[in-house]
Amino acid sequence: MSDSGHDTSGGVKLTAEQLDALVEEAERGYDTDRLRSRSRRGRPPLDAQAATVFHVRLPPALRHALEQAADDEQTTPSQIVRQALADYLDERPA
Repeated sequence: MSDSGHDTSGGVKLTAEQLDALVEEAERGYDTDRLRSRSRRGRPPLDAQAATVFHVRLPPALRHALEQAADDEQTTPSQIVRQALADYLDERPA
């Protein structure tokens, strides 16, 4: 920290006056009902049920190819893997 201000986690400099104003605001307290009523943040659900995380280890070359394909198709690696798995399971004999 320097005399000219304080850095936030985002690298923004705060002056002593701004810091004092933030402290005063926090000491007055926050309306927690208002904070909770904000729209849901984060990733949107993929389906009606919450998705679960499933980790898969990939060799570096395969991971790189997946990321390149996602960039080329303007999508995410996760979406490509979900679609590939769904296609595989649809084509698999019962």
